Amino acid sequence: MHPPMYLSAELRLPVNALDYTILGIYFVVVLGIGFAARRSVKTSLDFFLSGRSLPAWITGLAFISANLAATEILGMAANSAQYGAYTVHWYWIGAIPAMVFLGLVMMPFYYSSKVRSVPEMLLLRFDKWAHLLSSALFAFAAILIAGVNLYALAIVVEALLGWPEWVAILVAGFFVLAYITLGGLSSAIYNEVLQFFVILAALIPLSVLGLKKVGGWDGLTDSLKASHGDDFVTAWGGTGIGSDNPLGANWLTIVLGLGFVLSFGYWTTNFAEVQRALSAKNLSAAQRTPLIAAFPKIFIVFLVMIPGLVAAVLVPKIGTSGSDLQYNDAIPYLMEQLLPNGVLGIAVTGLLAAFMAGMAANVSSFNTVFTNDIWAKYVVRDREDAYYVRFGRLITAIGVAASVGTAFLASSFSNIMSYLQTLFSFFNVPMFVVFIIGMFWKRASAKSGFWGLLAGTTAAMVNYFVLYKQDVIGIPSDQGANFVSAIAGFVAGAVVMVIVSLFTAPKPEAELQGLVYGTRSPGMSEAPAKGDDAWYRRPALLGWSAVVLAAACYIPFSF
Repeated sequence: MHPPMYLSAELRLPVNALDYTILGIYFVVVLGIGFAARRSVKTSLDFFLSGRSLPAWITGLAFISANLAATEILGMAANSAQYGAYTVHWYWIGAIPAMVFLGLVMMPFYYSSKVRSVPEMLLLRFDKWAHLLSSALFAFAAILIAGVNLYALAIVVEALLGWPEWVAILVAGFFVLAYITLGGLSSAIYNEVLQFFVILAALIPLSVLGLKKVGGWDGLTDSLKASHGDDFVTAWGGTGIGSDNPLGANWLTIVLGLGFVLSFGYWTTNFAEVQRALSAKNLSAAQRTPLIAAFPKIFIVFLVMIPGLVAAVLVPKIGTSGSDLQYNDAIPYLMEQLLPNGVLGIAVTGLLAAFMAGMAANVSSFNTVFTNDIWAKYVVRDREDAYYVRFGRLITAIGVAASVGTAFLASSFSNIMSYLQTLFSFFNVPMFVVFIIGMFWKRASAKSGFWGLLAGTTAAMVNYFVLYKQDVIGIPSDQGANFVSAIAGFVAGAVVMVIVSLFTAPKPEAELQGLVYGTRSPGMSEAPAKGDDAWYRRPALLGWSAVVLAAACYIPFSF
């Protein structure tokens, strides 16, 4: 077990009035966006899915910003300080292919079926039991993940600015609650677009100044090779089966556990992401949403990996008993050491924006699933539309309060990325296997969805809490254990689905139109408007160009 995630008390930032002014302006703009978006909320569709009216570039930037949260900023920098250049796998193999698959293959099913959430898709393809279980699991996971962002924000603000934890939690929770309650998903999405640029403004100078501090890229890699070995600055070095490497995983585990199971499970079924695409104005825009997001995703890895690598050079024993700094301290440490006032204010604002974006994405997806998939379907049915808008605002407040309660569960992990990957292996991977088998196999019966989801979740948890934590099997690291848990959950879910399907009746073929690959619903035949066929509006070209670009980026890190 890692020590708790507390940042070093020595990381207090020398902020001044200019820095606080920048931070104050940001909070004012955030609330202003919430009030502006409120005018567009007239129906529950407006509140939960922005009336399906947003352009692709807005939803695309919101899609990547919703992911660019605590997991990305602190978590991936911590990954880099701990594991080195292996971090690129979370982007070029652990994100881009799945994002392209979502845009080209799965969005036509999601968008054309007119579902309001990912669990609702399981109701159409399987039955109410699969729907209810997936809704409950997703709502629980969303609150846990929102809690990660809130807890990490409180710890960072306390260490860097000296605010008490409870003040940081209340301030961040209030602003997220205010703008989501006011403007619904539209407010969250437009704030995420703003937050995307604020985050870049924070990370770019940090990466540039960090490289300058260690003598450029050549100085960085030379220092790391001398202190951590050659494999620390390569993507695939030491990943042969039976070989040792900092990550504690071989190439097969990386490709299957991270590149396929965890990656596709997260990007294709995590409603906090898919919800942004469902709010797009048409099917073409919905498909382009994850594809537009894929291009900045290819390059963001450098902005989070470089600070982690620089921290590993400047503090060679970071994360060990020989240092007061944990891996999560990488970004705050460089902020303290490198950034002048003004730029420091932007960096602090960028960190707060990242945490708020991640929390808002999960809270907005939680209120949609809980309202539409649990409350409206099984508790209070057939009420007027305005009732569900009011309830959606109420459950948003409850979700923020619950996030505060779950925040401290993250405290047992010194690398919060490990905690997030653990949650994804428990909740996203089993849902993905149910989706993928149901989408490509007509014979998958209605009952198989529930049992496959239950078996996959149980198998992933048993592997992590029993086999790994009790040392029944030897796995070198938490991340390696997460990869194995993901594979176990996927295999168990798939096997159980096949067995149950062979002994139960399939759904009538007429009920599978538009829900199984090879069948079509009317919305899936949508063609681009005449004169609207430029390459950047064509999902297939966008998707394949993103895959090729990501693959090309691997070349410098492969040797």
